[in-house]
Amino acid sequence: MHADTRYHANAPRSVSFGAALAINGAIIAGMIFAAPNIIVLKNPDKIMEPVNVRDMPPPPPIDDPKPVDKIQPRTTPQPVAQKPIVATTSPNDTNTTTHIDETPRVIDKPADPGPTTVIDPPRPVATLIGPTTDPRYAHDFQPEYPAQEMRAQRDGLVTLRVLIGTDGRVKSVEQVSATSDAFFAVTKRQALGKWRFRPATRGGVAEESWKTMTVRFRIEDAR
Repeated sequence: MHADTRYHANAPRSVSFGAALAINGAIIAGMIFAAPNIIVLKNPDKIMEPVNVRDMPPPPPIDDPKPVDKIQPRTTPQPVAQKPIVATTSPNDTNTTTHIDETPRVIDKPADPGPTTVIDPPRPVATLIGPTTDPRYAHDFQPEYPAQEMRAQRDGLVTLRVLIGTDGRVKSVEQVSATSDAFFAVTKRQALGKWRFRPATRGGVAEESWKTMTVRFRIEDAR
Protein backbone atom coordinates (compact mmCIF):
# COMPACT_ATOMS: atom_id res chain seq x y z
CA MET A 1 0.00 0.00 0.00
CA HIS A 2 2.85 2.39 0.69
CA ALA A 3 4.35 1.79 -2.75
CA ASP A 4 1.09 2.73 -4.44
CA THR A 5 0.66 5.94 -2.45
CA ARG A 6 4.24 7.24 -3.17
CA TYR A 7 3.92 6.53 -6.83
CA HIS A 8 0.63 8.41 -7.27
CA ALA A 9 2.00 11.44 -5.33
CA ASN A 10 4.99 11.99 -7.75
CA ALA A 11 2.91 12.17 -10.88
CA PRO A 12 1.21 15.52 -10.25
CA ARG A 13 4.56 17.20 -9.29
CA SER A 14 6.17 16.29 -12.67
CA VAL A 15 3.24 17.69 -14.59
CA SER A 16 3.29 20.98 -12.67
CA PHE A 17 7.03 21.53 -13.22
CA GLY A 18 6.75 20.89 -16.98
CA ALA A 19 3.82 23.27 -17.28
CA ALA A 20 5.78 26.06 -15.51
CA LEU A 21 8.69 25.69 -17.89
CA ALA A 22 6.41 25.85 -20.91
CA ILE A 23 4.72 29.06 -19.70
CA ASN A 24 8.06 30.85 -19.02
CA GLY A 25 9.45 29.88 -22.41
CA ALA A 26 6.40 31.27 -24.19
CA ILE A 27 6.70 34.62 -22.37
CA ILE A 28 10.42 35.01 -23.25
CA ALA A 29 9.81 34.13 -26.91
CA GLY A 30 7.05 36.69 -27.18
CA MET A 31 9.25 39.45 -25.82
CA ILE A 32 12.03 38.65 -28.29
CA PHE A 33 9.76 38.79 -31.32
CA ALA A 34 7.87 41.87 -30.18
CA ALA A 35 11.00 43.96 -29.36
CA PRO A 36 11.60 45.41 -32.91
CA ASN A 37 8.10 46.77 -33.01
CA ILE A 38 8.31 48.45 -29.60
CA ILE A 39 11.56 50.53 -30.06
CA VAL A 40 10.76 53.74 -32.05
CA LEU A 41 13.43 56.27 -33.07
CA LYS A 42 12.48 59.98 -32.76
CA ASN A 43 14.61 61.06 -35.76
CA PRO A 44 15.58 58.04 -37.80
CA ASP A 45 17.43 60.12 -40.49
CA LYS A 46 19.93 61.65 -38.04
CA ILE A 47 23.04 59.63 -37.36
CA MET A 48 24.05 59.54 -33.74
CA GLU A 49 27.55 60.93 -33.23
CA PRO A 50 29.72 59.92 -30.36
CA VAL A 51 30.71 62.65 -27.90
CA ASN A 52 34.25 62.77 -26.56
CA VAL A 53 34.07 63.54 -22.90
CA ARG A 54 37.64 64.94 -22.94
CA ASP A 55 36.67 67.77 -25.37
CA MET A 56 34.18 69.27 -22.96
CA PRO A 57 34.84 72.96 -22.11
CA PRO A 58 36.68 73.58 -18.85
CA PRO A 59 34.70 74.86 -15.90
CA PRO A 60 34.77 78.63 -15.22
CA PRO A 61 37.72 79.79 -13.08
CA ILE A 62 37.18 80.13 -9.41
CA ASP A 63 38.30 83.44 -7.90
CA ASP A 64 41.04 83.27 -5.28
CA PRO A 65 39.81 83.88 -1.79
CA LYS A 66 40.26 87.48 -0.69
CA PRO A 67 42.84 88.02 2.05
CA VAL A 68 41.39 88.72 5.40
CA ASP A 69 43.02 91.59 7.24
CA LYS A 70 44.58 90.47 10.47
CA ILE A 71 43.13 92.33 13.35
CA GLN A 72 45.93 93.83 15.40
CA PRO A 73 45.38 93.95 19.12
CA ARG A 74 44.83 97.43 20.38
CA THR A 75 47.71 98.63 22.51
CA THR A 76 47.82 101.67 24.66
CA PRO A 77 51.13 103.61 24.42
CA GLN A 78 53.10 103.80 27.63
CA PRO A 79 53.32 107.26 29.12
CA VAL A 80 56.79 108.78 28.70
CA ALA A 81 57.96 111.38 31.15
CA GLN A 82 59.74 114.30 29.59
CA LYS A 83 63.38 114.74 30.55
CA PRO A 84 63.64 117.77 32.80
CA ILE A 85 65.99 120.50 31.65
CA VAL A 86 68.20 121.71 34.48
CA ALA A 87 70.09 124.92 33.93
CA THR A 88 73.74 124.59 34.89
CA THR A 89 76.61 127.00 35.02
CA SER A 90 80.22 126.27 34.08
CA PRO A 91 83.33 128.22 35.12
CA ASN A 92 84.81 127.51 31.70
CA ASP A 93 84.46 130.67 29.61
CA THR A 94 86.03 129.20 26.46
CA ASN A 95 84.33 130.41 23.30
CA THR A 96 83.91 128.16 20.29
CA THR A 97 83.98 129.12 16.64
CA THR A 98 83.11 127.49 13.36
CA HIS A 99 85.80 129.38 11.44
CA ILE A 100 88.77 127.26 10.36
CA ASP A 101 92.01 129.00 9.49
CA GLU A 102 93.26 127.70 6.17
CA THR A 103 96.82 128.93 6.80
CA PRO A 104 98.98 126.02 8.03
CA ARG A 105 100.46 126.55 11.44
CA VAL A 106 104.26 126.60 11.61
CA ILE A 107 105.69 124.62 14.50
CA ASP A 108 108.93 125.94 15.85
CA LYS A 109 111.78 123.48 15.91
CA PRO A 110 113.55 123.00 19.22
CA ALA A 111 116.99 124.47 19.57
CA ASP A 112 119.95 122.28 18.75
CA PRO A 113 121.10 120.78 22.05
CA GLY A 114 124.61 120.25 20.68
CA PRO A 115 126.66 117.09 20.77
CA THR A 116 125.36 114.24 22.85
CA THR A 117 127.54 112.91 25.62
CA VAL A 118 127.14 109.25 26.47
CA ILE A 119 127.66 108.54 30.15
CA ASP A 120 128.71 105.03 31.01
CA PRO A 121 126.47 103.33 33.56
CA PRO A 122 127.97 103.06 37.04
CA ARG A 123 129.87 99.90 37.62
CA PRO A 124 128.61 97.63 40.37
CA VAL A 125 130.51 98.00 43.64
CA ALA A 126 132.45 94.90 44.56
CA THR A 127 131.51 93.14 47.78
CA LEU A 128 133.88 93.52 50.71
CA ILE A 129 135.25 90.22 51.97
CA GLY A 130 135.97 90.54 55.71
CA PRO A 131 139.29 89.67 57.40
CA THR A 132 139.97 86.26 58.92
CA THR A 133 142.44 84.96 61.53
CA ASP A 134 145.72 83.74 60.09
CA PRO A 135 145.99 80.09 61.18
CA ARG A 136 149.79 80.35 61.17
CA TYR A 137 149.57 82.57 64.26
CA ALA A 138 146.74 80.82 66.04
CA HIS A 139 149.01 79.76 68.97
CA ASP A 140 149.65 83.47 69.76
CA PHE A 141 145.96 84.38 70.09
CA GLN A 142 145.40 83.71 73.85
CA PRO A 143 146.91 86.41 76.14
CA GLU A 144 148.71 85.62 79.45
CA TYR A 145 146.49 85.31 82.54
CA PRO A 146 146.76 88.44 84.74
CA ALA A 147 148.61 87.60 87.97
CA GLN A 148 146.16 89.41 90.28
CA GLU A 149 143.15 87.72 88.62
CA MET A 150 144.80 84.34 88.92
CA ARG A 151 145.44 84.89 92.65
CA ALA A 152 141.76 85.82 93.04
CA GLN A 153 140.76 82.67 91.10
CA ARG A 154 138.55 84.78 88.83
CA ASP A 155 137.46 84.03 85.26
CA GLY A 156 137.25 86.83 82.71
CA LEU A 157 135.72 87.84 79.39
CA VAL A 158 136.90 90.63 77.05
CA THR A 159 135.19 91.91 73.88
CA LEU A 160 137.01 94.45 71.70
CA ARG A 161 137.12 95.87 68.17
CA VAL A 162 140.41 95.82 66.28
CA LEU A 163 141.39 97.75 63.15
CA ILE A 164 143.25 95.43 60.77
CA GLY A 165 145.58 96.98 58.21
CA THR A 166 146.32 95.83 54.70
CA ASP A 167 149.32 93.88 56.04
CA GLY A 168 147.16 91.87 58.45
CA ARG A 169 148.47 93.55 61.62
CA VAL A 170 146.27 95.23 64.28
CA LYS A 171 146.62 98.98 64.07
CA SER A 172 144.09 100.03 66.74
CA VAL A 173 142.06 98.50 69.58
CA GLU A 174 138.73 99.66 71.08
CA GLN A 175 137.16 98.17 74.21
CA VAL A 176 133.59 96.95 74.00
CA SER A 177 133.36 95.17 77.36
CA ALA A 178 135.74 93.55 79.91
CA THR A 179 135.45 91.80 83.28
CA SER A 180 138.25 93.99 84.64
CA ASP A 181 140.90 96.43 83.47
CA ALA A 182 143.58 93.78 84.04
CA PHE A 183 141.90 91.40 81.56
CA PHE A 184 141.52 94.19 78.96
CA ALA A 185 145.13 95.39 79.34
CA VAL A 186 146.71 91.98 78.65
CA THR A 187 144.32 91.41 75.73
CA LYS A 188 145.12 94.77 74.12
CA ARG A 189 148.87 94.16 74.46
CA GLN A 190 148.53 90.72 72.87
CA ALA A 191 146.43 92.03 69.96
CA LEU A 192 148.81 94.81 69.03
CA GLY A 193 151.95 92.66 69.33
CA LYS A 194 151.01 89.09 68.36
CA TRP A 195 147.70 88.88 66.48
CA ARG A 196 147.87 88.39 62.70
CA PHE A 197 144.99 88.36 60.18
CA ARG A 198 144.38 87.95 56.52
CA PRO A 199 143.20 91.44 55.53
CA ALA A 200 139.82 92.24 54.03
CA THR A 201 139.67 92.51 50.24
CA ARG A 202 137.35 94.20 47.75
CA GLY A 203 137.65 93.02 44.19
CA GLY A 204 140.94 91.33 45.05
CA VAL A 205 142.44 94.48 46.61
CA ALA A 206 143.30 94.53 50.33
CA GLU A 207 141.51 97.11 52.50
CA GLU A 208 141.55 98.15 56.16
CA SER A 209 138.58 96.94 58.15
CA TRP A 210 137.29 96.55 61.69
CA LYS A 211 136.63 93.21 63.33
CA THR A 212 135.07 92.36 66.69
CA MET A 213 136.90 89.74 68.75
CA THR A 214 136.06 88.00 72.05
CA VAL A 215 138.65 86.51 74.43
CA ARG A 216 137.68 84.21 77.32
CA PHE A 217 139.83 83.59 80.42
CA ARG A 218 139.22 80.42 82.52
CA ILE A 219 141.20 79.63 85.65
CA GLU A 220 141.21 75.90 84.95
CA ASP A 221 142.97 76.50 81.61
CA ALA A 222 145.73 78.56 83.30
CA ARG A 223 146.78 75.74 85.70
